[in-house]
Amino acid sequence: MANIPETTGAAGITLIKHFEGLRLTKYLDTAGKPTIGYGHLILPDENFDQEITLQQAEMLLRQDLKRAEAGIHCYVDVDLNGNQFDALASFTYNLGVENLEHSTLLRLLNQGNYAACADQFLRWDKDGKQTVEGLLHRRAAERTLFLLPEPVGEN
Repeated sequence: MANIPETTGAAGITLIKHFEGLRLTKYLDTAGKPTIGYGHLILPDENFDQEITLQQAEMLLRQDLKRAEAGIHCYVDVDLNGNQFDALASFTYNLGVENLEHSTLLRLLNQGNYAACADQFLRWDKDGKQTVEGLLHRRAAERTLFLLPEPVGEN
């Protein structure tokens, strides 16, 4: 069984919050999907016609992050340090478990090729066929975090 952190650490949460941004009222994301908080996709049975509180946004973030973390635990077969887990959590939070599951990034990671896996983050910078500057920066930040060793005694 692989040694993988249970939950996303502060570095991963900070990264997600930075790139998702916080919107307390409902808006349409770049794909035209109703969204609120830190990039929470509003489900058909959810009603967010009113402004939410910061506490509610945090709750939605944790709820969505649990799905991303569960996907990582389900599909990753190799050891991860906290930074690697946090980078994958941000990636999966943004793109969904399905994209992680079928990615070359995951295949290379499970082969133990951490360096090649890290480079795969940079390939996920498009909306359709168009490169998006925000995604380019996010993927670069995720790659940097993935490659960052943890201080001794923290893994």
